[in-house]
Amino acid sequence: MKAAVVGLGAVGRRTVNCLADDPTFDSVIVVHRDPRRMGPIVEGWGDRVEVRRGSVSDLPAADVTVVALASGQRRAASVAMANGSHVVCATDDPTEVRGLLGLDGKARTEGVTVAVGTVMAPGLSCVLAAHLRGRFEMVEEIHVASFGTGGPACARRHHSALTSMAVDWEDGDWRRRPGGSGRELVWFPDPVGGADCYRAALVDPLLLVPAFPGCRRVTSRLEATRRDRLTSWLPMLRAPHPEGLLGAVRVEVRGWVAGRAETQILGAALAPAVAAGAVTARAAVWAATGRLSRSGSAGLAELVPAPGPFLRDLARDEISISSFEGQSGAFGDGTAAAGEF
Repeated sequence: MKAAVVGLGAVGRRTVNCLADDPTFDSVIVVHRDPRRMGPIVEGWGDRVEVRRGSVSDLPAADVTVVALASGQRRAASVAMANGSHVVCATDDPTEVRGLLGLDGKARTEGVTVAVGTVMAPGLSCVLAAHLRGRFEMVEEIHVASFGTGGPACARRHHSALTSMAVDWEDGDWRRRPGGSGRELVWFPDPVGGADCYRAALVDPLLLVPAFPGCRRVTSRLEATRRDRLTSWLPMLRAPHPEGLLGAVRVEVRGWVAGRAETQILGAALAPAVAAGAVTARAAVWAATGRLSRSGSAGLAELVPAPGPFLRDLARDEISISSFEGQSGAFGDGTAAAGEF
């Protein structure tokens, strides 16, 4: 089998690292406009990775194509679909996500799958929500919170997200509210702990609502400091870290079990670029091997029919999932991955 990758930011590079070590693929073709600039990066990828000069228009035929570009994902996905390839799109940009979801009809007609938003939030958050769904008779609410950013493109997008309108799902309708509002103290797994989170232009609700018909409320929030909020209207005051630092995601699901209202929470703490690379690579493997649930364009909460095995695969990539212990107000010392997935 063959995989193709376009976009070599922090997430793209880590995705290639994962795919290069996965026996599913005989070859991984990386398309880059200037391979000479990749020097030291290529050395650790091994013989199965081939780097080709080219652009989005030059994407090769492959069983699955990973798109990890900061912009222009719909165009790249369309080119890949024309090649008969499944597509995995690593993005958390609302404009990009809406454009990709608009390919649903075309993807169904072509018989290919477009997995949208395969990063930490959305992506890992969607799989965690889908896993928690199995514990409930009926899901009423889903609340996602994230901490930290991946590479520079991710940092710039999160910076601007605080100044854009947030979109939440409430009682069967979309509600638009100002970014930077709705302060809430959220507890993430250690070593992150508690952090103030705010509404922002995030895409988890766009991908979770179709996957949870009948769910009354879906929200997402982003960690931010007071300085972040005050300076979000200005250009970034300092260059972002090339691969991001520590991050975290938390997914809270509320619903009904045996006539009782219950709340279940899962989370993970790790560098967002690491999480995004692992989730994207795993989604590519599942797409290429026919393990995603259907053709068309959707998020992982819809496309992953067995969240437990997907999370077990991520555990082999050293991504540990923690469960929340409400009595102590913090996540437990162990990981949910060990016993539940």
